[in-house]
Amino acid sequence: MRGRRLCLGFACVAAAFLAPGAVPAPAQVRVKDVARVHGVRDNDVYGYGLVVGLAGTGDRATASPFTPQSIANMLQRLGIAVPPLALNSKNVAAVMVTAKLPPFVKAGATLDALVSSLGDSATLQGGTLLLTPLQGPDGRVYALAQGPVSVGGIIASGGTGDSVQKNHPTVGRIPGGALVEREVASVLDPSAISLTLLQGDFTTAVRLAEAVNGAGMGSLARALNPTTVSVAVPPAEQVRLVEFISRLEGLSLRVDAPARVVINERTGTVVLGNQLRIATVAIAHGNLIVQIKNETQVSQPGAFAPIGSQTVVVPKSDVGVKEEKNQLAIVREGANIGDVVQGLNALGVTPRDLISILQAIRQAGALMAEIEIM
Repeated sequence: MRGRRLCLGFACVAAAFLAPGAVPAPAQVRVKDVARVHGVRDNDVYGYGLVVGLAGTGDRATASPFTPQSIANMLQRLGIAVPPLALNSKNVAAVMVTAKLPPFVKAGATLDALVSSLGDSATLQGGTLLLTPLQGPDGRVYALAQGPVSVGGIIASGGTGDSVQKNHPTVGRIPGGALVEREVASVLDPSAISLTLLQGDFTTAVRLAEAVNGAGMGSLARALNPTTVSVAVPPAEQVRLVEFISRLEGLSLRVDAPARVVINERTGTVVLGNQLRIATVAIAHGNLIVQIKNETQVSQPGAFAPIGSQTVVVPKSDVGVKEEKNQLAIVREGANIGDVVQGLNALGVTPRDLISILQAIRQAGALMAEIEIM
């Protein structure tokens, strides 16, 4: 007997909900966790290079024709003339090398370099990156990368075509493999600095300005827009600008954000923001279950059946439909997220059912929050 069970609805996936009850006010956070000093930022650099020393796992000339051309150009700079069509080295792979220049980095500092395969190389394990200039968007070279590539993944294959792969073997790192050759100009205005919020919000910007002005240094800060707060540097602090910025980063404030529901339908994850509110609504939600059973009945000829009698196979199918009889449940308007979760938990729904319910509540105009689907 073969049975198939088809559930028309959402699959049941276990997930943890917030415990009902009162939810405390948001905790205070440091300024350095929610804002950055304008102008203090990383800079990306990149370059094209070759990884050599691979054990036959490099690029194929037919699939990656730029690799033999790059090898020929490199050998030509070394005084060796070789036609690109004559090269078919499987021990070389073309790669892109990327790195980040931290703010105020000085020449001679070392950076971690990320090496990523550009062609059809199977793995970069055991390879060495040749000297690769790393340039910025302006075309100027800011660092040089070279060294053995550390790959956190492996790949192995057998003679029958079976293969096993762990992690990602075509991407590796060179710890400290990039040497900074040119500094990026980073200048701070000693008379005024700007604090940029990572997530813009009018209320948070005002609270940030109030935190600075309430630190006993005078009325120095002013919110210019939802993401920028301008801070005037007192004359006595201009010679100690780093210490002044350090004190600003250590100040605390409460951040604010609009009510938001984040939904990941692929995993059935639902995250409710602290500011979420739901008006009083009545909800009925149930699944329709269709159950199909297939079985086969076999009729065989008897002991004294006529010659030529055959076995008869008779298929039989039973189809049943069951609909859960859920009554209307009232979810009352809550004063905080704990009340909302308590009302939703009373429905006894799964996270995937909750996704459908929240979307329907929003369509009804009873959900005072924006829904973000990942």
